[in-house]
Amino acid sequence: MDTRTRVAVSAAALTLGLLTGCGDDDAAAPAGPAAGAPAPQATGEPWYDELAPASPSGTTGGASSPCPVPVTFPLAEGWTAKAIEPPKGELAELLGDALTKRGGTTVRCEVDGRPAGGGFLRIWAADSPTVTPRAALESFAAGAGETVAGQQFRDLRAGGFDATEMTWLATNPLVEDEDESRNWALAVQSAGQTLVFAVNEGLITERTDVLPAYRLAVRGLAKGE
Repeated sequence: MDTRTRVAVSAAALTLGLLTGCGDDDAAAPAGPAAGAPAPQATGEPWYDELAPASPSGTTGGASSPCPVPVTFPLAEGWTAKAIEPPKGELAELLGDALTKRGGTTVRCEVDGRPAGGGFLRIWAADSPTVTPRAALESFAAGAGETVAGQQFRDLRAGGFDATEMTWLATNPLVEDEDESRNWALAVQSAGQTLVFAVNEGLITERTDVLPAYRLAVRGLAKGE
């Protein structure tokens, strides 16, 4: 990828929400209690387990939802699930798959928390049905063209699933001050797919903006249709 394209990818990634569809999930019934909690519990850097899950408001997931994956999960209050539409026209020619593909995964949907003051939770599916959750996470973290450091892993229960969670620091070489951002992602296997749930701190979002909605979602994972 040449410099012009890398710069365009970096800028466009900040506004990926503009490419999402308008199919918000309208589930009215609040989600039930989370089926399981991650273990072990670790306060402070890098997991921040002391940050409680957000309050639930509906669910999403399943083939007929805006998030067509074989699991369901609760949505945080004020967060909405949207299908991601591929870029078109000149943007598509310039970026290709850069906004929808990453490290052997394809994005399936985005949960937008901007109306509630948060960032984004994105759900990706591994392109290979045989990849393990840890391998999927390693490839995902390395697939953004950033410098990755401080990787840590842990195995835990996520709702009704055995899962692997990863956290890491990423530095974008195209950003002048090269600030590090903290990332978190969790991977599970369901119905022959490996799914990756990912959030990160960004230029305008902090861990307190994204982790509560992420924790709610992954702790309430259940098998979908």
